[in-house]
Amino acid sequence: MKRVTGIGGVFFKCEDPAKMKEWYGKHLGLPVTEWGASFRWRTVEDPEKVGRTEWSTMKNDTDYLQPSDKPFMINYRVDNLVALLERLKAEGVQIAGEMQEFEYGKFAWIMDPEGHKIELWEPPAEEPL
Repeated sequence: MKRVTGIGGVFFKCEDPAKMKEWYGKHLGLPVTEWGASFRWRTVEDPEKVGRTEWSTMKNDTDYLQPSDKPFMINYRVDNLVALLERLKAEGVQIAGEMQEFEYGKFAWIMDPEGHKIELWEPPAEEPL
């Protein structure tokens, strides 16, 4: 079973998320919006299939990264989140919370050995352009 298929996003804490988005937009050309930036791409295996990688700033006091006290979280794309979670549980990996499902995909969280929270994302079959 394939586990991680790519990077789904990078999220990090900062003092002033709006100022940081503005800086990254101005100086590095990130296509920032209210939520961050989305990078659209096509897969090598199927060039008709669209994917995306998200980038977002968060306030230092966000609880979204808890129980981690680290200032960032990486989101990894996966093909079959339910099966992967079953395998990870069997391997003794710490699961953080319950899987959640939205129109933009399924999400679950795990912790690495050094306390980094990792987000796992199974995108919907068809991702919007």
